[in-house]
Amino acid sequence: MDVPPDAPLTASEVITLLRQRWQASYDLQLVRRRGRVYLQVMWAYLEQQSFPLDASGYERHISELVLVLNSLGVAAAVRSWLQQCPDRPRLGKALSLALELPPGRASEFLL
Repeated sequence: MDVPPDAPLTASEVITLLRQRWQASYDLQLVRRRGRVYLQVMWAYLEQQSFPLDASGYERHISELVLVLNSLGVAAAVRSWLQQCPDRPRLGKALSLALELPPGRASEFLL
C-alpha cells in the first residue's frame, strides 16, 4: 500500500492492513490505563461465528476508531506498527501499542 506516512488513516486501509498482516479482521480497541492510551488488537475477529458485530457494524466501529486516531495525530505510528508488529493476537492476549500523544492532546483525551 503506497500511502504517505503522514496521511490520515482510513477504515478501509486499517482493515486491509489487519487482513494482510494476520489474515483476519481483528477487533481494535482504545484502552486508557494509568494515564496512558493504548491501541489494542484484540483476539476476536470478524470472521469468527461468535464475533458480536456483522460486517457493516465492524466497519462502522473501525471508522469511529480511525477518526479518534487521526484526531490524536497518531496515524503514522499506528500504520507503521500494524505493518511491522512481529506478534499476533492470541486468545486472552491482545497486542498493545502505547500511543505517544502530542502535548495538549493527551490531557484533552484523558479527561
